[in-house]
Amino acid sequence: MIRKAKAEWRGTGKDGTGGLTSDSGVLSGTPYSFKTRFQGEKGTNPEELIAAAHAGCFTMALAFQLQTAGFTPTLLETEAAVSLDQDGAGFKISKSALTLVAEVPNLDQATFDRLAEAAEKGCPVSKLLNAEITLHKTLKESPAIKIGCAAFAAPRKPGRSSMFRAFACSFA
Repeated sequence: MIRKAKAEWRGTGKDGTGGLTSDSGVLSGTPYSFKTRFQGEKGTNPEELIAAAHAGCFTMALAFQLQTAGFTPTLLETEAAVSLDQDGAGFKISKSALTLVAEVPNLDQATFDRLAEAAEKGCPVSKLLNAEITLHKTLKESPAIKIGCAAFAAPRKPGRSSMFRAFACSFA
């Protein structure tokens, strides 16, 4: 399988502008420039695209790890923070920090950790990056009933979108 994207650039490095186009059409002349990369102007930049690729690849790899192990996630949410650092006269991508929040019913922490770490190691984008990769992972309790425990969910104060969760457990 080969995936392609094209970059077009006009002008100098600092004052020029470009456009990025992918074969799928998701990117179609999407603007990028020195200003979108370093000064927050609207548009994209290579580091943002690498972060999106890493977050997407890792999350999909984890979904397959979970499926193989017999688990179906309710939610997998990953942020990738890519660091661009000075490297002599140029720059390098030195790190990609993955932050994962997952809701997976009936999954224990040890299994979650093992599967998430396997997904990070097996993700093709992780393999491609010649950078430090860190993974911070959080497994949220699923609001399902557990053996010996009951989960209760009630809305928080008006205006808040999250739910308040309380657990009552009995032990024999």
